[in-house]
Amino acid sequence: MSDLTLYHCPGTRSTGTLWLLEEMGAEYTLETINVRAGRTAEFLKINPSGKVPAIRHKGQTLGELSAISLYLCDVFPEAGLAPALDDPKRAQHYFWHVYRPGVMEPAMISKGQGWKAEPGMIGWGELDDVVKRVDETLTQNDYLLGDSFSASDICAGGAVSWMVAFGMIEPTPAIKAYLERLQSRKAYRRMLEIDAELAPKA
Repeated sequence: MSDLTLYHCPGTRSTGTLWLLEEMGAEYTLETINVRAGRTAEFLKINPSGKVPAIRHKGQTLGELSAISLYLCDVFPEAGLAPALDDPKRAQHYFWHVYRPGVMEPAMISKGQGWKAEPGMIGWGELDDVVKRVDETLTQNDYLLGDSFSASDICAGGAVSWMVAFGMIEPTPAIKAYLERLQSRKAYRRMLEIDAELAPKA
């Protein structure tokens, strides 16, 4: 049995962690959690917020997609999904991991819910600004960190994929080509297969 367990619910943010683990080729145990059915006392011991993804590794538990991604990149450096500490691209590795929960998701949710807030009261921008930043990056590079696929493409790129899938944004040519590259990856397709197998249970 692996010392790494992923607590996962199909069709949620935890698909990003599942995809990451498949890209890494890491050994892991998958525990399906039906978070839509409500929080259980047992799972709250794993993640007090009652949300997925969550992992247990070597006796420690960790929640939050971006935090898990940053952690696993350090645990499995041989996977090559994060720039080395002395690589200038390491800064952007951190940026995109924080940008997803700190800016991308609030912008998505605020638009979807019709929230209005004074610009000086919020710590994120408009969804149009998010799309512009992503598009400008992908107009210059195939991936968020440059010419090579990385964990940033799973974390932040996954959010872009959700925006398009739910009709929240119209993909630019650069974003459309980018998502096609991501969705053609073997690990991405494997993640979809696993989710399809688990869906009836969740």
